[in-house]
Amino acid sequence: MTDFAAGWDSFYVIVGAAAGALIGLQFVVMTLIAQSPPRGAAPAASAFATPTIVHFSASLLLCALMRAPWPALAYPAACWGLIGAGGMVYTALIGRRMASQTVYRPVLEDWALHLAAPIVAYALLASAAPLAFGHMTVAEFAVAASALMLLFIGIHNAWDSIAFHVFETLARSRRERQDGG
Repeated sequence: MTDFAAGWDSFYVIVGAAAGALIGLQFVVMTLIAQSPPRGAAPAASAFATPTIVHFSASLLLCALMRAPWPALAYPAACWGLIGAGGMVYTALIGRRMASQTVYRPVLEDWALHLAAPIVAYALLASAAPLAFGHMTVAEFAVAASALMLLFIGIHNAWDSIAFHVFETLARSRRERQDGG
């Protein structure tokens, strides 16, 4: 089989390395945040923090899959379809979690970047599977766009979650000082 992703090496190394590094940073941040979590944080974490790791991991997985020496195109195409379909189902479940958690009331930006954008990224990935057999260049760009979208979605959502925790911790600290003083 020819190297269907020839010319994409640098792209996948950069995106994959970024996704891997950001997964590691999320572990560090979660360890620091765990010292003073807000009440009811577990349901909010499953709605906002865990999906960020999943999106970073999906991006990293796509980068690795695109550089594997596949014996036939059907194998990576099947992976794209499965990851894309699984990601759409997972993201739909996240929508339910977002709506049911009570720590934070999601605004339009949250629905757009925690729900709609990931569904688009995973749908784009799923669409690459059938495209691979007749329009390989389009499929390659769809996979690359999906990996990059998931990376950027993860970056935004990680920042959003960290900012929430910082401001929540500051507000809690101010309330405690006012109540104590």
